[in-house]
Amino acid sequence: MGALLLAAVAMTTTPPPAVIPKPASIAIGSGAFVVRKGTTVSVSPATAETRRVGNDLAALLGGRLVAGPAKVKLELGGGRGVGAEGYELTVASEGVRLVAGTSAGLFHGVQTVRQLLPVRGPRRLPAAVIRDRPRFPWRGAMLDVARHFRTVRDVERFIDLMALYKLNRLHLHLSDDQGWRIAISKWPRLATHGGSTQVGGGKGGYYTQRQYAAIVRYAAERYIDVVPEIDMPGHVHAALSSYPELACDGKPSALYTGIEVGFSSLCVAKPVTYRFVDDVIGELAALTPSPWIHVGGDEAAATKRADYVRFVNRIRQIVERHGKRMVGWEEVGQATLDAGSIVQHWNLEGAKSALSQRAVAQGAKVIMSPAAHAYLDMKYDASTRLGLQWAGFSSVRDSYAWDPARVVPGLAAAAVLGVEAPLWSETVRTMADAEYLAFPRLIGIAEIGWSPARGRSWSEYRLRLGAQGPLLAALGVNYYRSPEVPWR
Repeated sequence: MGALLLAAVAMTTTPPPAVIPKPASIAIGSGAFVVRKGTTVSVSPATAETRRVGNDLAALLGGRLVAGPAKVKLELGGGRGVGAEGYELTVASEGVRLVAGTSAGLFHGVQTVRQLLPVRGPRRLPAAVIRDRPRFPWRGAMLDVARHFRTVRDVERFIDLMALYKLNRLHLHLSDDQGWRIAISKWPRLATHGGSTQVGGGKGGYYTQRQYAAIVRYAAERYIDVVPEIDMPGHVHAALSSYPELACDGKPSALYTGIEVGFSSLCVAKPVTYRFVDDVIGELAALTPSPWIHVGGDEAAATKRADYVRFVNRIRQIVERHGKRMVGWEEVGQATLDAGSIVQHWNLEGAKSALSQRAVAQGAKVIMSPAAHAYLDMKYDASTRLGLQWAGFSSVRDSYAWDPARVVPGLAAAAVLGVEAPLWSETVRTMADAEYLAFPRLIGIAEIGWSPARGRSWSEYRLRLGAQGPLLAALGVNYYRSPEVPWR
């Protein structure tokens, strides 16, 4: 396809396509590839994964996957300097060639094709050569299903929207004071009792282990790893109500449906607590192929500091014994960590930033989720009907105009594993509510995680974001039409 490549790089004055995340490099050519009914797509080599990606692309184009020559070619095992998730896409009038070193790279390239293909009007892909790879390996979103439960279908919908913007980690917040959302066979009342309600007292819910495994598979097919979180030693009232022996006083307690935090704690001196932790982590680890288990560790105000440190030290060992790496909110930096541990920076207080620095000094890596920029549950402005504002208002611009390598003073850029945007669900009753708060801010977080820092600017990004409007509308996304953005 040498002639095709030369044709594609013939430079024109046409502005770059409005792709998000912004590719690492893009050269605009002249002309376009016209997508016709029955456009042929081929994959090489033909494996179960490449065929799945190829079928996705064929469905997007309204074409068909074929074994022989094709107008659109997906090739595994190539691409220059694109790493494990990058790709090289060449579009010219004669055809399309997508090359990557892995199936994940091919999948991400297909998402770029999806954005290049107009939602309305002639189905033409503009001629271009795009070479692309992510800046950070961890590009995530967190979905809180504990405060308000989300169905399997809701979670799959969220996964699909994450995948469109090349996010690759879904952090599921599975337990909190208001609800326990995953069945544990050795402790069945966690789900049947602890999962029976939610914020405001409405009907809750939980995932059976089969349902959770289905979510994990669905995400994996879109090259997204699920990172489950069981928050402890605080945020555990649903567990204490289900099994009072886990509380220090051992007394039964009613379920909780409010939104206050910091009042509950596992009894860290009791042997039963560690049997509970071992059983829960063990079952969750067996269900989760990804290398990580998130243990929470935030806002444990009801646990004495010395007890907290001993507890985290012990559960890290439990997590590692089950073959996983521990992830925790940055408060776990008070404990003894190792090179396999990950801390998640979130707090606005300078003292908490020091915990991330302490964790890094022990060899841990940091995920950046600064509340003022990355928390999707903050209100956009004073008029926003959903969300909270304890971290301040967070406009679409606020969520985009920051750099993960500059959040914590003195923290080396090499210590930053990536970014994650949490969506806490105190005010999120429906999936439409979740989409309203997440979009379009999550799109900006996705670009921060993927695109090079150099070349990013709000003034340019807002134009590309506005061009996403027709695609979001076509997908039925209940997105916030920010007045900061010139929506098309």
